[in-house]
Amino acid sequence: MQQLLRFEKDKLLSSLSTFGIGGPAKYFIEVSDIKDLQELILFCSQEKLAYLIIGKGSNCLFDDRGFDGLVILNKIHFCTFLNDCSVHVGSGFSFSLLGAQTARKGLSGLEFASGIPATVGGAVFMNAGANGKETKDHLVSVDYITEEGELICIPKEDLAFSYRFSSFQKRKGAIVGATFTLLPSLEARQKQLQIIDYRTQTQPYKDKSVGCIFRNPEAPLSAGALIEKSGLKGFAVGGAEVSCMHANFIVNKANATAQDVLTLASEVKKVVLEKMQVNLEMEVRVIPYQIGV
Repeated sequence: MQQLLRFEKDKLLSSLSTFGIGGPAKYFIEVSDIKDLQELILFCSQEKLAYLIIGKGSNCLFDDRGFDGLVILNKIHFCTFLNDCSVHVGSGFSFSLLGAQTARKGLSGLEFASGIPATVGGAVFMNAGANGKETKDHLVSVDYITEEGELICIPKEDLAFSYRFSSFQKRKGAIVGATFTLLPSLEARQKQLQIIDYRTQTQPYKDKSVGCIFRNPEAPLSAGALIEKSGLKGFAVGGAEVSCMHANFIVNKANATAQDVLTLASEVKKVVLEKMQVNLEMEVRVIPYQIGV
């Protein structure tokens, strides 16, 4: 019960989300040490306390009521180059920064990470991707804390990945680190800078959002293009609006609530299905007020 003494109460999740949306968490704590996180997860398992681990909160839509449990902010922040081509990185480390740092070293494979507002742990969890690349592509292994508090190393071959999915989404525990092996490339830095430039010109970085709201259908279809062709740019519900810059972004324009976003997303799905005969699926993680323990 020592951990309970360190918990902050009623932390507003809107302050931990790039959407700027979310009510209070019953309990909240920051963790920067792997051993502390091991003890904390074991404590939650023993006490039947629901917990949620977040990084940058860049792919989460929190409930307007908040979260009836413990929210753990992952600050496990290290980055160690094991040799000329391999890097071992903490799950709380910025994925975008990792993409930039590896490209500066002339290493190719994570250039696409530049500009993705996620932690390494979040990127592995969601198998984040862009520009035809995915997090899994150069992943070697993942350091993971089981729900019993045991620290293990899982090779990629023992994990399942697909479009915006990893088998971690069906596990209880915590990603604490990952190892990547990259490829030497003289063009890596230039490619990384081009990706950043393209994103800043085509995506609404100055607005509060969680990136793409919907998964892309099968190639060559694009969710953003389908939404735009349906005439939905600028369509709004409450304070939530379909971005006029990129139609697959919903932005928080004026104190939007989670319900505003969900209602708007539902309307977008409905219109796109009617006009384009394509059923869009949500990509953003909708975090309920209560989850099972």
